[in-house]
Amino acid sequence: MACRKIALTMLISASVMVLGTDARAQVDAPGPARLAQAPAPSPPATSPAQPAASQPAAPSAPQTADPVGSVATLQGGASATRNNATSALQLRDPVYKNDVLQTNADGTLGITFDDETTFTLKPNTRLAVDEFVYQEGGASNAAVFNVVRGTAAFVAAEIAHTGNMRIDTPTSSLGIRGTTGLVEVPEGGAAGGEVSIKLYPDADGRVGRIEVFGRDGAQLGILSRGATGFAIRPGADGRFSAAPLQISREQAERDRAFVRQTFAARTVGRQIIQQRRTLQQQQRNQLRPQPNQQRPGQLPGREQRPGLPQQRPELRTVPGGQPLPSPTARPPLQQQPGARPTPQLPGAQPTPPQQPGAAPPGGRPNVPTLQQRPGARPTLQRQPGALPSLPRAPAAQRQPGKKNQSR
Repeated sequence: MACRKIALTMLISASVMVLGTDARAQVDAPGPARLAQAPAPSPPATSPAQPAASQPAAPSAPQTADPVGSVATLQGGASATRNNATSALQLRDPVYKNDVLQTNADGTLGITFDDETTFTLKPNTRLAVDEFVYQEGGASNAAVFNVVRGTAAFVAAEIAHTGNMRIDTPTSSLGIRGTTGLVEVPEGGAAGGEVSIKLYPDADGRVGRIEVFGRDGAQLGILSRGATGFAIRPGADGRFSAAPLQISREQAERDRAFVRQTFAARTVGRQIIQQRRTLQQQQRNQLRPQPNQQRPGQLPGREQRPGLPQQRPELRTVPGGQPLPSPTARPPLQQQPGARPTPQLPGAQPTPPQQPGAAPPGGRPNVPTLQQRPGARPTLQRQPGALPSLPRAPAAQRQPGKKNQSR
């Protein structure tokens, strides 16, 4: 008996161990599957959209930006490099920020910017528009131009008076404080020779100021008198210095003639800028909804609402040419005997008199009243608020010799 109990106990224990092993196997079985699936979301983490987002979108910006200037004068050939593409310039062509303007060997180019700052480029001159921000009355107006090579005359305007205007050269940086000047950069820039900077009076005779700085930011000098200039020369340790220029009379006359061309270009360019602004304003006004313009989903106008007449009803006519009265027109008032006739308008048909006893349209027959009977005295009209009169006694009841009390 004891042996049977022992055997039964061992059998039960073995069964429990087998069941526990199967349960652990089932619990652990999904583990490798989860580990195998965990790396599955990792491919999206590589984010294939990142290379697309890192692609530069700068080439499209100048196409949507507004122009900052226009070609005012042009003789010979000139071109503009924009988005790594070069195209020939024509009169009145727009000029954009980051444009590089180049004149040919026979070309002279005049450009007027939105604040009326004007440049005139001689042949074989290159000018880059590095920065231009202008808003009328704005406090952050700024402009940066770079004369890479050649000869350029300039007439400063609003930005130089109220903002920050700068002209860069290969060897110096010029702070323009409202004036007229001329910059000459030899072929090859700093390695080609001296850069000349000259100051001349404005068209009204005023003289501004040009502050000359080196490329390292050190101030080299200030020009504040007409027909004066500096020659930027290389110095020790790669630095540059500003030496005063000796301008001869013949050279000053040539420079002034070139500056007068810039004054003339500004006059023409001012008109072009104004016309372009007017056109832009008209285009903006066309895009705005007009006050009387029906918008999508808007209720129709009053003349289109149901229940209101679209137009006046036309007069119907009968054979013979006489018009019939409108169904909505009121019947004419009957004229009382003894009343003044109603004046008739020129060309109007007279109203036919109504026959005695005839009924007006939609009314009772016209029965003559006491006032309308022949030989009857008209009844006096009582004034508003007056006492009513006593009835008059018959003639048979009157006493001789006494006045009628009813009067």
